[in-house]
Amino acid sequence: MIFCSFFLIPAQAQIYEPVTWNGERVGDSVRCTATIEEGWHMTLFSVGAESMYEEIHAREYTVMIGAADTICFNACSDIEGRCLAPEYWSMTNDQVAELGNGLADKSLLWIFVLGFLGGLLAIFTPCVWPIIPMTVSFFLKRTDKGARNAILYGLSIIVLYVGLGLLVTILFGASALNELSTNAVVNIVFFLILVLFALSFFGLFEITLPDSWSTKLDSKARSTGGFLSILFMAFTLVIVSFSCTGPIIGTLLVEAAGRSILAPAFGMLGFAVALALPFSLFAMFPQWLKKAPKSGDWMTSFKVVLAFLELALSLKFLSVADLVYGWGILPRWLFIAIWILCFAGIGIYLLVRIHKLSWIRRIIRALVIIPSLAFAAYLVPGLWGAPVKAISAFAPPREIEGLEKFHDYEQGLAYARQENKPVIIDFTGYGCVNCRKMEDHVIDVDTVKTRLQNYVFIELFVDERHNGIGAKNSAIQREKYGSNAQPFYVQLDANGNVIADYMAFTTDPMEFINWLKY
Repeated sequence: MIFCSFFLIPAQAQIYEPVTWNGERVGDSVRCTATIEEGWHMTLFSVGAESMYEEIHAREYTVMIGAADTICFNACSDIEGRCLAPEYWSMTNDQVAELGNGLADKSLLWIFVLGFLGGLLAIFTPCVWPIIPMTVSFFLKRTDKGARNAILYGLSIIVLYVGLGLLVTILFGASALNELSTNAVVNIVFFLILVLFALSFFGLFEITLPDSWSTKLDSKARSTGGFLSILFMAFTLVIVSFSCTGPIIGTLLVEAAGRSILAPAFGMLGFAVALALPFSLFAMFPQWLKKAPKSGDWMTSFKVVLAFLELALSLKFLSVADLVYGWGILPRWLFIAIWILCFAGIGIYLLVRIHKLSWIRRIIRALVIIPSLAFAAYLVPGLWGAPVKAISAFAPPREIEGLEKFHDYEQGLAYARQENKPVIIDFTGYGCVNCRKMEDHVIDVDTVKTRLQNYVFIELFVDERHNGIGAKNSAIQREKYGSNAQPFYVQLDANGNVIADYMAFTTDPMEFINWLKY
């Protein structure tokens, strides 16, 4: 940077702008592309804190920088030999925010939706549903402002859960949260927790927090006045319902980890809004309570269905740990087989004694039975290698037929030099959901695979813990290509030189094909 500041070259009075820069957000970095006019070339002096001197004679040049870094460069005319004074270029905070907002907004919206669906599930659990009439009745009898108090109660629930999401971010930090989704120990812990709760929902045992906790909070709420008492009541709900909401919240927080610093709070916001809705609505319309179904067999059935779903979901966490450590205990076919049993189990369980139910309850059950059995049937071909793309985000990655891969950086490049072929490097991860989606919807498309035959394909997993391979691959991506996000595709010539802009996540095969040079 100092070199750039003192690199004084005379410039003409006429204003020339032969180099224009554009930026694109990629994870925590920015991919910057310089477009150089015909008859000019560019000299790059520095990128951020890195000192460099490189002449660029291509019409386009791409470099990865940090969001706050600055590029120092100057342009020289090939015809007149004239060089312009060095210039600085960087992304402004507004530009970085604008570039990141599209992806961030989608990510936060998705987390909010997941949280909301999780909250809806929690409502119908035996830890929450029976509390609704008791709590609403308590507020209605307490004062002549029962509806207002119940709404404040719902808002208190939202405040508590959003606060929990923010607390997770504050305690662990954004960088630590980014590691949660692929950390093997964390994934094993969540696998065991989900299995434990699933067995509890099957009725093998009951998981409850100490009764003294909820009793003390409840008595405190009844003896306290104003908003503070309402807040205590909300906290009592959080404690009492933990045995049912715990696995849902835990799964949600792991899914939110690494997406955004605000993702845990947005997830908890969605969860709390859904959970608080029945309390506020029943308080405003208390006559609805008489029509609401009482706790009974339907709730037991709901618990069993939720247990099957938790067992299926738990395998995702076990699979990540299994893959990053290379244990080989959960191959893809076994993963799919267990999912088939779980969803077939839901359908078969709900079919039992369905003939003894009322026609309304038969219809409700049929709305769950038919999709469950159909989904189980859809998964069956996956036992023999079918893509079953609907579970690509959960199941272990599959080998794509007709695409030969190297899994070692040096070996792949050596083979490319030997065969004089260009290279595609795929930086991926076992815990990377978007990587699985892109493999299924782009890389496994016949037209794409045909074009990839022109390349040496190198697949590098950055989260593999076996023999330090993942750390090595991650260092290659960061140090050589300036990125730490996956999926991330790099295109090289036979000598290892970058020949195109980098490619990030897409589900459009034509976009990927147009990116390929050969």
